Amino acid sequence: MTTLQVAQRVPATLAEGPGLRYALWVQGCSLRCAGCCNPEMFPRVGGESVEVEALVGEILASSTEGVSILGGEPFEQAEACAELASAVRAQGRSVMVFTGYRLEELPQGSPLLASCDLLVDGRYERDRPETARRWIGSTNQRMHFLTERHRPDDPCFTRGNEVVLRLTRRELSVHGWPAAAARVRAR
Repeated sequence: MTTLQVAQRVPATLAEGPGLRYALWVQGCSLRCAGCCNPEMFPRVGGESVEVEALVGEILASSTEGVSILGGEPFEQAEACAELASAVRAQGRSVMVFTGYRLEELPQGSPLLASCDLLVDGRYERDRPETARRWIGSTNQRMHFLTERHRPDDPCFTRGNEVVLRLTRRELSVHGWPAAAARVRAR
């Protein structure tokens, strides 16, 4: 059984990509961008080890348009993320991946890229906050439309970022806009 080290899951969100999405944050990132809104996800240890098959089942049982895989750094668990992405796409759902690596830095023929409809790439730069493009943290980051599933001229891509506050019994989480999340965590 393939497992994925998972930092956080949100089963239904509009703040992590087009449409209602299942958001999955993976644990571990060696890039460690200054100002990252998820520094607790830097260490490879932490979160929980979850079987990919179980995650796929959760995603497909949800009434979402697809999955967004964030981090941490998805390409540091590329094999397990690719298995998940491939299974989700095979059932007609879309896959969006956020990575700190530039597309040019990723291995050619990567199975994760091959299973991805939409890729946001580039390291987060806190001194260059993005305010015009939705789902993008800093102005240096790029959105790559890898399939015809989503179109860059869709108005959903040009609205500003949104912040989602989610309160559970144990914690308050902030997601959807890195700068806002970092400000809330700093207080």
